[in-house]
Amino acid sequence: MRLFWEIARRAFHRNLTYRAATIAGLVTNFGFGWLRVSVLLALYDGRSAVEGITVNGLYAYVALTQAVIGYLAIFNWIELMNSVYTGEVSSDLLKPMNFYLYWLARDGGRAFAALLLRGVVIMLLFALVFPITVPVTADRWLWVGTAVVLSWLVSFSYRFLVNLAAFWTPNARGISRFAFVISWFFSGFLMPLRLFPDWVQTVANLTPFPHMLNTVVEVYLGVLPGPALWQALLVQAVWAVGMAVLGQLVLRTAVRRLVILGG
Repeated sequence: MRLFWEIARRAFHRNLTYRAATIAGLVTNFGFGWLRVSVLLALYDGRSAVEGITVNGLYAYVALTQAVIGYLAIFNWIELMNSVYTGEVSSDLLKPMNFYLYWLARDGGRAFAALLLRGVVIMLLFALVFPITVPVTADRWLWVGTAVVLSWLVSFSYRFLVNLAAFWTPNARGISRFAFVISWFFSGFLMPLRLFPDWVQTVANLTPFPHMLNTVVEVYLGVLPGPALWQALLVQAVWAVGMAVLGQLVLRTAVRRLVILGG
């Protein structure tokens, strides 16, 4: 466990050094967030709420989804894939640590840095400009924090699986791009899932994608009544564990195919 935390700590400090990238990301995220607010407000057509999400809740939705772009690496993450193509994966597999946990620690440090430097700042900027909804009770913040952590675990396991495609193909970047686009749609990043037709929500709920983002949004907005809240967090946890186990199983098969320098 100490090794896990040391790797995560070093990854955290490494990501703190990219100050210019952080500032550029903040400006870009906030600018696109402002545009998304304008587009999504048109769907309300003067109504105060749609499917239980108020206008202020919509502002909070946009703020949240923009805030977690870096935290969940929503747009792209191919570090593991690149390590396979460069051969660096061979040394990673020899480390005295489970390969999955090693990458989980690395991504944990990266994600926590992104959450602090980008996520929190984006939320504060939106709160200054828009009248966003904010949880007012300590227990709500506790459930939001739980959902945020579980969302990262689901997201990482999915990205880990996508990157393992590099063991089967000489160029898996096309696969990763397709995988990320699918996740944008079904996670509720492009638009709250509640605003989609029922059949789209049904299909989405059969995948892990809503539990990467949509669950966090609904817990934050408080649109889930008591039993539904517990159920949402439980399903999110089940997906986190299930995806992690699946990643381990696929990794075992992938390693058998690994050939580096003819070995």
